[in-house]
Amino acid sequence: DELRGLDVLPFNLPEPQSARLQKLCRAIQQAPGDRWTLEEGARRLNLSSRTLARHFQRETGLHFSDWVRRARLVIALTRLAQGEPVLGVALDLGYDSPSAFSAMFRRLLGVAPAAYFPQAERPSPH
Repeated sequence: DELRGLDVLPFNLPEPQSARLQKLCRAIQQAPGDRWTLEEGARRLNLSSRTLARHFQRETGLHFSDWVRRARLVIALTRLAQGEPVLGVALDLGYDSPSAFSAMFRRLLGVAPAAYFPQAERPSPH
């Protein structure tokens, strides 16, 4: 009953159907702070950037960069909900600064991380 009362996030993270793209998506989720460009993804799959872009769009409905951004956001939401500070989450996810991370977060969710998870700004009690 409590789960039904939770707000639904305004996005989803579609999974591709092909094993090759699933493997790439898992790699992104395991190392979200790496520089995940279309060219890097294509290099890892031994494809051209155009071919990867076309397949990724067809299977997920998203551009590669949009999928990477959403994957990072899903990871960030989990970590922020667990009380991790915005600074650590932002840097671990590959953002150059907390302000760049906050701008992405605000653009996708409409509020800053501190407003979405007020406890994320507090220092840990340890």
